Amino acid sequence: MKLQQLRYIWEVARHDLNVSATAQSLYTSQPGISKQVRLLEDELGVEVFARSGKHLTRVTPAGEAILAIAGEVLQKCEAIRQVAQEFSDERKGKLEVATTHTQARYALPSTIHDFIKVYPDVSLHIHQGTPMQISEMAADGTVDFAIATEAMSHFSDLIMMPCYRWNRSVVVPEGHPLTELPELTLEALAEWPIITYVFGFTGRSKLDDAFTNRGLEPKVVLTAVDSDVIKTYVRLGLGVGIIATMAFEEGKDDGLVALDASHLFEPSITRIGFRKGSFLRGYMYEFIQTFAPHLTPDLVRQVQACKNRHDIEALFEDLELPEH
Repeated sequence: MKLQQLRYIWEVARHDLNVSATAQSLYTSQPGISKQVRLLEDELGVEVFARSGKHLTRVTPAGEAILAIAGEVLQKCEAIRQVAQEFSDERKGKLEVATTHTQARYALPSTIHDFIKVYPDVSLHIHQGTPMQISEMAADGTVDFAIATEAMSHFSDLIMMPCYRWNRSVVVPEGHPLTELPELTLEALAEWPIITYVFGFTGRSKLDDAFTNRGLEPKVVLTAVDSDVIKTYVRLGLGVGIIATMAFEEGKDDGLVALDASHLFEPSITRIGFRKGSFLRGYMYEFIQTFAPHLTPDLVRQVQACKNRHDIEALFEDLELPEH
């Protein structure tokens, strides 16, 4: 059994059993991958992948168990490389962060600016996607950190830490009737077409829960993953927007007015997550603290030592999170 063979079966599974795509991503040949997968299966005496002709169709039950262990082995190998790099040159390396558009556009720029100034030789890559996609990337080791509000709780392999609380604003064109109300209400909002985030994005579940709990059904006429897209369609008069407050920029969002809606919706919490068992290099601890100052290296190490999520939550139960 070779480490290369484990990497091949792991990557084939990650590329939806597409051997051609796997070969491209690994800069090798399709026949070479197929041969090594077969050799591994012959040595083990079981099939990792079921086949129809030359095509892989699914992961076998034995393959599921083998892939889980292969993932752990590959993670440990990566940790060994990280340890070696940390002791050879602690200020060089790479950092892969997956996040949503709102975080990348409005929450992360100052963190990235400050981090790069201190660590110019660390190659930093930002991956954008849905909360589910970025959580999967962190869980399978594709990225070092996932930063999101939704979805990460579905992945038991992720260690999650709270970064900050945030709430929403209703965005309307200047002169809109909602700006004349003495107090914004859910009932008043429900009278207008609403433009907001796609379900599963940026705290959308909190929004839906607020209307449902009041027996209201909002008229959501358009959804988007991008706050700027939502504001564009509000300007066109297609409806009123509900966005993260951080996504409204005074002086830049001309023609729009932001109405505070924090009294209408429960606040959401943005978290940073990474895979259990990951070796964090010094600059990774630094990145976490730059993004969330209360997450000091000592606190993060305490989190890493926790046995379960209940113990992690206990560390933060008395912490007053900052507002964003």
